[in-house]
Amino acid sequence: MTDPIPAEDLARWCRIPAGELADHPDRRMALRICRDSAEMGRLMARELVDEIAAAGRAGRTLRTILPCGPSCWYEPFTALVNAERMSLTHVEVFHMDECLDWEGKPLPRSHPYSFRGFMEREFYGPVDPALAVPEHHRHWPEPGTITAISADLLARPADLVYGGWGQDGHVAYNQARRNPYSPLSVARLRASTARVQDNNPDTVIALAQRTFGGAYQFVPPMSVTLGLAEILAAKRIRLFSDTGAWKQTALRVALFGPVTAEYPMTLLREHPDTLLTATVDTARHPISEHPEWDLGVGW
Repeated sequence: MTDPIPAEDLARWCRIPAGELADHPDRRMALRICRDSAEMGRLMARELVDEIAAAGRAGRTLRTILPCGPSCWYEPFTALVNAERMSLTHVEVFHMDECLDWEGKPLPRSHPYSFRGFMEREFYGPVDPALAVPEHHRHWPEPGTITAISADLLARPADLVYGGWGQDGHVAYNQARRNPYSPLSVARLRASTARVQDNNPDTVIALAQRTFGGAYQFVPPMSVTLGLAEILAAKRIRLFSDTGAWKQTALRVALFGPVTAEYPMTLLREHPDTLLTATVDTARHPISEHPEWDLGVGW
C-alpha cells in the first residue's frame, strides 16, 4: 500500500514559485502554462480541431475521451468547427464520467451536474447539424452502458484523452479512495475499469462550495466513471485546469511527488505521451507566495 505523502515533502513542492514549474529540473511530467482561461480555451479548441482535421485527411476515425470540464474550450471549439466547416462525422466520443443520484440513477438533464445535459447544450448543440458527431458515435457512461464502453476502449484504445483533474488529483472520477475498510493500492488503481461509485466527502464539499453556495445537499452523491485502465490505454493524454486554488496542490504533487493512489493523476507519468496545461492561477500556490510562513514541518 502507498504511504501518505510526508508533509515536509508537500511543503517543499508547494514552495516552488509558479514561474519555475515548467522548466524545473525535478519535474516528472511535462507542463505548459497559459495566461488565463480564455487563452487555454482557445488552445484546447485549436489543438482538437487540428487533430480532427488530420484524422480526416488520413481517412480514419478519431476516437476521443472527452470531459465535461474544463468548459472554457466549448465555445471556441464549436465556433472553429462551424467557421471552418470541419466535419465531425469521423469523430467518436467517449464521455469520461457522469454524476448520479443517491440511487445510482442519472440526474435530470437540467441539473448543474448532469454532464450529459451540459454537453448536449454546450458541445453538441451549437454545431451545425450537417457537421455534427453522429449520434451512434456518442458514448454516454451510465450504469447500464459501462461494461460495453470499457470493453470497447480496452480492445481499441482511444487516440486522444482530453480531461481535467480534481482537488485530490482525480482524473475522470477516479477519486482518491478514502474508505478505511477498502484501501486502494497503486496496482489496483492502475488496473481500475469503468464503474459506479460513491463520491468522496471532500469531492461533495468542493462541488458544494463551487456551485451551490455550500449547499452540499444538492451535490450528486454518486458517479459513474471510466477507470484509469481505459485512460492509460489511450495514445495521448492531455489534461487541463483553469480553476485555480482548487487544483494547485494536486498539480504540485503530480509534477514532483511519487506515483501514489493518494493522488491518482500521478499514475499518468507512466504514460509515454502526457501533457499538463494549467493557467497561471492554477500554477501558483499560496505557500510559494508566503515564504515567511512557518508550517511546523521540517524543510
